[in-house]
Amino acid sequence: MPDRVFRDRRDAGQALAGLLDRYRGRPDVVVLGLPRGGVPVAFEVARALGAPLDVFVVRKLGVPGREELAMGAIASGGVIVINEDVVRGLLIGQDTIQRVAEEEGRELLRREQAYRDGRPMPELAGKRIILVDDGLATGSSMHAAIVALREHQPERIVVAVPAAPKSTCQQLEAIADEVVCATTPAPFLAVGASYWDFTQTTDEEVRDLLRAAATSIPAGKAEPTVNETDVIRSAAIQTEDGVPSDDVLFDLVGDAHFVLLGEATHGTGDFYAARAVMTRRLIEEKGFRAVAVEADWPDAYRVNRYVRGHGSDADAEEAMRGFQRFPTWMWRNAVVLDFVGWLREHNDRIAEERSRTGFYGLDLYSLYRSIDEVITYLDRVDPAAGQRARERYGCFDHYGTDDGQTYGLAAAMGAGDTCEEEVVDQLVDLQRHAAEYGRRDGLLAADEAMYAEQNAKVVKNAAEYYRSMFSGRALSWNLRDRHMAQTLEAVRDHLTGQHAEPAKVVVWEHNSHLGDARATEMSARGELNVGELVRERHPDDCVSLGFTTYTGTVTAADDWGGEAQRKWVRPALPGSVEEQFHEVGQKEFMLSFRRSARAAEILRSARPERAIGVIYRPDTERQSHYFRARVSDQFDAVIHIDDTRAVEPLERTAVWETGEAPETYPFAV
Repeated sequence: MPDRVFRDRRDAGQALAGLLDRYRGRPDVVVLGLPRGGVPVAFEVARALGAPLDVFVVRKLGVPGREELAMGAIASGGVIVINEDVVRGLLIGQDTIQRVAEEEGRELLRREQAYRDGRPMPELAGKRIILVDDGLATGSSMHAAIVALREHQPERIVVAVPAAPKSTCQQLEAIADEVVCATTPAPFLAVGASYWDFTQTTDEEVRDLLRAAATSIPAGKAEPTVNETDVIRSAAIQTEDGVPSDDVLFDLVGDAHFVLLGEATHGTGDFYAARAVMTRRLIEEKGFRAVAVEADWPDAYRVNRYVRGHGSDADAEEAMRGFQRFPTWMWRNAVVLDFVGWLREHNDRIAEERSRTGFYGLDLYSLYRSIDEVITYLDRVDPAAGQRARERYGCFDHYGTDDGQTYGLAAAMGAGDTCEEEVVDQLVDLQRHAAEYGRRDGLLAADEAMYAEQNAKVVKNAAEYYRSMFSGRALSWNLRDRHMAQTLEAVRDHLTGQHAEPAKVVVWEHNSHLGDARATEMSARGELNVGELVRERHPDDCVSLGFTTYTGTVTAADDWGGEAQRKWVRPALPGSVEEQFHEVGQKEFMLSFRRSARAAEILRSARPERAIGVIYRPDTERQSHYFRARVSDQFDAVIHIDDTRAVEPLERTAVWETGEAPETYPFAV
């Protein structure tokens, strides 16, 4: 299925090996796979690390009559681990346990002999054991394996699995020396849910892999593989300042009506600048009529009025003063200022109002701003309706006018009104009269009616979002991205109605919103995103392009609401997408996965990918900023800029001016 993280066990093993690179080439490392499914994963780990491979057999002790329920496990060496909760809960007697253990013990011995072709188990005393399975659920079999391995007195036991519940990984940390879980899906449904292909591994395949490992991987030496860097280098397309030539760009876009331009951080000037240049070309040469960005609807609409020649703002900077919510530098920066100024000049050259290009926000954080905008609009066009809106939205009055979290916490905890009925009633009321309001004064009135209706939708969805923030990340994330996708559709439909032909829209958001979530670890956490939703609805009518960087500087804060700082971006982690692109040895380049099937196949393996939002915490970089992704399924194309620079905020503080010095290695003089 397309929403799984790993293609198959081989792909999972290659991804897992990247997290174990510190053990590469060590003569004291032995990789043990739990048959049968763990062996293909372990084979790839052993090959990448240049370590010997063997099996460690564990058999589940199933409850008689309910064999799928484990009451324990038995491992090589005859070690038995019992699940006391199951045994006590089902009143299972010792004689039953012994009988099942003897049966499984005979099968365990048969498998050991069959898999090894008569070879003895390798010497494990004093070794660093990497114990691999294709995934864990309860972890009972792995628990038994660890206990049994302790009898062999190894130096260290490292548990390594592609997927497992976070709770299981934490439980194993109490008995293993190290636990490496590549992904921890939440909710965890089953091990197979993390794989496209989870075909059962046969005994013959296990034997073949063990024979191949024994004959092709001398200890301490990794088997030679295809030089992936050379393949990527040969597929690299030249760019200038992150922008491909018009021929390449227009060939990639084709006739698509949705072009999604991502970013690996919310604070890299190179990404903003490249998107601005490409968007200009798409507006001028391909007829795009809207730029939709990851910003609040009312703040961006103030810019929209300005670039279309309406409103009272005197210049671009004044039009952008609505962006006051943290993080202001996302939109109040030098690149966006130049782009907004250019867009106004471009539109001024176009006489027909409906052919001008607009600027729209997709986000939903503006609960109270949108309430004010709905009331202000209705007071102007229908005072009676304005009074009804004021009364309905009065439900929020006693929560203050913060960013909505006070309301969300109180409503979620049952300490206040949810205001659900009121916001729905107001939206329905406004929608019922929207057509009437929109016909009163031509095109501008229709725009303002759409603006007000969308604000009412923001209030409804923002209220639900703030309540969901206290119920789990996946729920709130999905509400937000569904709202952004719905807003994108609403903008496109509104402009299409004005043009009598499908409108074309460029979208600027973070990679994590625009890259297809089904090709990333996000889907294992139950999360979707705008990129996935747009691809589902317009599979042949959209193009997504992501950006990556290896190092440089970024504008970001230490914590939410913190001051903007110019921070040094640490070099990407070993085994990551960014490091692989760095190895290409070019300052910048583009990969179009439609043009290069070989590069696409290489980058279809799950690898760590970096995502820096408005907060950057380099001290916990792997946990805070990396997730696994199949890049060529995530995007249609990627632009890599190896060394990037921070975006310049319009309000440059002293701490931003000073910046953060890159780490250097001490040396004597």
